[in-house]
Formats: sequence, C-alpha cells, structure tokens
Amino acid sequence: MILVTGSTGKIGSELVAELARLGTRFRVGSRKPAGGGAVLFDFDRPETFGPGLAGVQKLFLLTSGGTDREIAAVEAARKAGVRRLVKLSVWGADEDAFVIGRAHRAVEREIERSGIAWTFLRPNGFMQNFTTYKAAAIRDRGVIADSTGDSRWSIVDARDVGAVAARVLTQDGHESHAYRLSGPEALSQPEMARRISEAIGKPVSYVDLPDAEYRKIQIDHGVPAAYADALVDLNVYYRSGAGAPVTPDVERILGRRPGSFDDFVRANAAVWK
Repeated sequence: MILVTGSTGKIGSELVAELARLGTRFRVGSRKPAGGGAVLFDFDRPETFGPGLAGVQKLFLLTSGGTDREIAAVEAARKAGVRRLVKLSVWGADEDAFVIGRAHRAVEREIERSGIAWTFLRPNGFMQNFTTYKAAAIRDRGVIADSTGDSRWSIVDARDVGAVAARVLTQDGHESHAYRLSGPEALSQPEMARRISEAIGKPVSYVDLPDAEYRKIQIDHGVPAAYADALVDLNVYYRSGAGAPVTPDVERILGRRPGSFDDFVRANAAVWK
C-alpha cells in the first residue's frame, strides 16, 4: 500500500493519476478525506500520522512547507514500519546554496538517518508555474516579471515528475538515489516569453526586476516576508547559472525524453489567450 501526501498539488495530482493508470493500490492522505481512497493525514495535526500510516509500506512525502512537520512525519513513518519513502525535494538541495534548498536537505538527512529505504526527487522549476502563478500577468498584460535576468534554467513538466514518482514508488532499484529532474533544454525567461508570444499570437515580454522590487511584489500579493526573502535567495541562486544543467534522469526512468517547453506551450496556449 502506498500513501500519497500532497495529492492535490501539481505533482501529487499527476502522481495519483499515474498510479491509477498503472492499476497500483494506493490511498491519499488529506486534511479532509472524502471517498474510500482517502485517509485523514494532516501535517498540522501529528496525531493523524499514526492512523494514516497504518498498513502503509511506501510513503510519498510532499508538503507545502515546514521542515519540522516533514521531520515529524518521517519519524511517524519509521514507527509505523514504512519500508520505502520517496520525498519530493528541490533542485540543488545538496548544495547548501539557498534557504529553500537547505530546508529540504534537513529533511533528507533525517530520512537518511531513519533506516527507511529512500529516494529523493529534486526537480528544477516547473513549466506549470507559467499556467498558474504567472498566467494572469501573461494573459492580461503580456508580461512575465521576475528577477532571474537572462540566466537559463532547465525547467521540467510536472507531468513528467509525477510519472517519475510513480515509477520510483512501484519499481525496485531506486533506493538510495537522489534524482535531478530537468526538462530537455535550458532556457532563459526572455526566451520563454518569446516562445509563448509566438504560440498565442500576441506580444509577451520579460521584465527583469531588482530584487527589492520583486520582494515587494511578493509581499503585496500576500506572501509572508520570510518566504519572499527565500524566493529572492532562490533567484540569486538561479542567476549563478546553477539551474542550467540538463540531466538524463527523467529519460532513464521513463524510457522517453522529458516533455519540451514548446510542447507545453502549444498544449496550454488557451490559458494565456
């Protein structure tokens, strides 16, 4: 039995769909479970961990934030006898180079010490960010505003990450591996803007912001100041060129090339029109 946490997000929803397609037995952990395939598992209520993990052999660990909450879930998984744990981490978590990466690495270390067989998935930025967080500005103003400059990054399709997670959870041979998951090419955001513009037939431009202005915009949109600082820190990391490498891990696991940004743009053009 597999327990999937974070099942309603970009990656979790793709993982659930792929596990269902494969005919694999699983259930989802939810704060408000509904239906026979869901159990109560609330990262803000550690008392739900034990019952939610009852009978579970494999755990997919994904939460929207909170190192302490993930570590508590890891300890509960150890006590419950979970044998495999797949954690959705972040690109560069092992480099000790930025705040978000260090937070994920702290959880990874606890998993390594737990005695549970583990696999870490470290994806680069998601293509789907352009159809979620950035969609309104592209559609309404023809603008992608960020502070990554002309740095290139090999962003990946969340559907590929979900498919990789499904394979790792259902196949042997992935224990003690940390996979860096990238798309097939590294692009700058000005290049991404041009490709979206060509696909939808209207101008889309990239506007590079000073870090202080980018931070203010995040806070104005309700992002807590500490997390806004972490996002600035992440963009500084990307400006160093650290997000540019293209890795073979998606293709090795899935037996096919990862989806391209051009394919993603063509499939989602209606979102920006």
